[in-house]
Amino acid sequence: MDAADAIARLTGAAVAGLQGIGGQHLWRHYRGRLAGGQEIFAKISERPLGDLLYSEASGLRWLADAGAVPVPEVLGRDQNALVLSWVPPGSPGPAAAERFGRELARLHAAGADGFGAPWPGFIASLPLDNEPARGADAWPRWYSGRRLLPFLRHAADAGALSRADVRLVESVADRIGELAGPAEPPSRIHGDCWSGNVLWSGGRGWLIDPAAHGGHRETDLAMLALFGAPHLDRILAAYVEASPLSDGWRSRVPLHQLHPLLVHVCLFGAGYAAQTRGAARAALRA
Repeated sequence: MDAADAIARLTGAAVAGLQGIGGQHLWRHYRGRLAGGQEIFAKISERPLGDLLYSEASGLRWLADAGAVPVPEVLGRDQNALVLSWVPPGSPGPAAAERFGRELARLHAAGADGFGAPWPGFIASLPLDNEPARGADAWPRWYSGRRLLPFLRHAADAGALSRADVRLVESVADRIGELAGPAEPPSRIHGDCWSGNVLWSGGRGWLIDPAAHGGHRETDLAMLALFGAPHLDRILAAYVEASPLSDGWRSRVPLHQLHPLLVHVCLFGAGYAAQTRGAARAALRA
């Protein structure tokens, strides 16, 4: 597939200065400039990706509707390509981190109609079950049934987790009601909010590559901690000042990290088994 042709078809404008800037999973990344001068970023796959790029575009638009954390503008998409506005790179400083914490609290407070989403879910290249569940007390069962157990089965079938590991995560799922903490209404969350999906630009944190859905707000915060977001202490302090968290939230971080760790086991293999095992044990201790 010719990348320039794909971008022109989706945006209605010719593209210049197009250059490949790497790629991941099933697609390549490109940077270019439309005829009107707007800089763009594009993901382009040689083969159709079904609902994957539709899911990302839907999530970005839904996050943007909250008017809280900035996200790239969706300029066009189909089954092979997604074209977004370019976010100029910047540096994460303490003030930007604090602003991001406050804006993330506002994003979460925008809420959702239920846990899940009305569009098909994906995290990286893996499908997510976004079938909605409603009610403030629905999250534990939803998280267990839609996030933990499907990825546990995937990892076990691939031979990336031992039987003992599987039983350990199953114990978390069995006790999810007592481990989940106080019931909360669904928040508007990014869903894959690790540090690599936060771009720092113009003194703000921008969110990219969402697995957006109605979820538990502690999930985004736990993801930021999983691989070490810069100035995490400033982000969390500003968030808690803007929107206090329920007692015991720090002890529940491993529970919320368990799903993304299972995703990593599914994507990258047994190298993440020990970290997954540690998170499950910590969740049970809490």
